[in-house]
Amino acid sequence: MDASMPVSIPQLLISIVLLLVFFFGIGFILNMILKTTWLPIIVYAGFVAYIAFQMKHIHLVDISWLIAGLVGAVASGWTIQTLRVKGYKMF
Repeated sequence: MDASMPVSIPQLLISIVLLLVFFFGIGFILNMILKTTWLPIIVYAGFVAYIAFQMKHIHLVDISWLIAGLVGAVASGWTIQTLRVKGYKMF
């Protein structure tokens, strides 16, 4: 896609949902394997810092994608923590 072409609203909404689910899944798997709760958020913060330093201009669409990923990472940590509190030993 050309950088000057704006992203349509349906594309934006679908991409936000996909990124949220993607980072939730990655964070959930990392939490199960490494037995840490908030490591995916720390890794995601490093990812965002790397992306922010590589880009010259950050647009509203980029910020919405980064926020969707952060929400997914936080939701995975919260879910794992809730499952541990409720007694699920495998988490």
